Amino acid sequence: MGDHECYYCATGADCARSVFIQVVMRTFKLILLVLILAFLAVIAGVSWFTVRHLPMRSDPTTFSVPAGASLRTAAQVIAAAGIDLPAWQLELLGRVLGRSSKIKAGSYEVEEGLTALALLDTLTRGDVTQGELVLVEGKTFRQFRAAMNEHPDLAHDSLKLSDTQVLARLGAKESHPEGLFFPDTYLFNKGSSDFDVLRRAYKAMQPRLAAVWDGRESTLPIKTPYELLILASIVEKETGIPADRPQVAAVFVNRLRRGMLLQTDPTVIYGLGERFDGNLRKVDLQTDTPWNTYTRPGLPPTPIAMPGQAALQAAAMPPPSDMLYFVARGDGSSEFSTSLDEHNIAVAKYQKR
Repeated sequence: MGDHECYYCATGADCARSVFIQVVMRTFKLILLVLILAFLAVIAGVSWFTVRHLPMRSDPTTFSVPAGASLRTAAQVIAAAGIDLPAWQLELLGRVLGRSSKIKAGSYEVEEGLTALALLDTLTRGDVTQGELVLVEGKTFRQFRAAMNEHPDLAHDSLKLSDTQVLARLGAKESHPEGLFFPDTYLFNKGSSDFDVLRRAYKAMQPRLAAVWDGRESTLPIKTPYELLILASIVEKETGIPADRPQVAAVFVNRLRRGMLLQTDPTVIYGLGERFDGNLRKVDLQTDTPWNTYTRPGLPPTPIAMPGQAALQAAAMPPPSDMLYFVARGDGSSEFSTSLDEHNIAVAKYQKR
């Protein structure tokens, strides 16, 4: 037989090479097609995974990511809260998108319709849900503790502790808690310890008291910052409208300078404690307690409430005044007098009519 003839090449060797190349190219194209299809399948799977609505055990669902938690820990917390998202999937998504180290601790509340991508966005933005506790000027520490104990978003770690034990846990040097906590609005992650709020309120008062003490009026008859805090608490309780606060402070400062009894009802009420039924009687004014400023000269031994910034400022820098008395007019404002005769007339006009 003669030599084999190939229509595509001049020699057999060229023909074999050509066939090999064709096989390789077909194989490459097939592999490339498979890879493309696999890639598209992965893209489709990831897209479905990131945008599908996550089933939840309850709507809304709440969970708390602890401080310092990794994405894996956060994913486990989320799964345990009843969100149907395997922890490894959220962790993988975070790593693929480069956000695994960007999650933020806090309390979260999410609703039905949430996707894995939206959940990751929520965690990295730190869209935490926060509780709120408002400490009102003029309220007592007993009322402060009651508000904390009734708050549903706080962990009540101080509930069974005495006031003394609470102060010890805070590292406070004072022996009595009244007046040591600055009245303000405090936001916190739901589930936080009530000690977190206590500690913040305690630390918030210290620099404010120090600042007004440093800027106090030079002849103020007050010896220590704590005495200033006591005076400010009395001013807070005796002020009906903000415009009267400076004059109220001036009256008490003037009486201290002259050695007069302060004779302020709120201190007597504080000394009565839970015995006070809302009606202050003459016998109460005559019954001696450490806080009765009708029977004892000078300031009481402790503050009687939580003073705000304005009361602190008024007590530290009262305006020049010769007023020594005031009486409530019945509309929130007070009538100020320089003499006892003027005061008695005002009492007859506003209190005995």
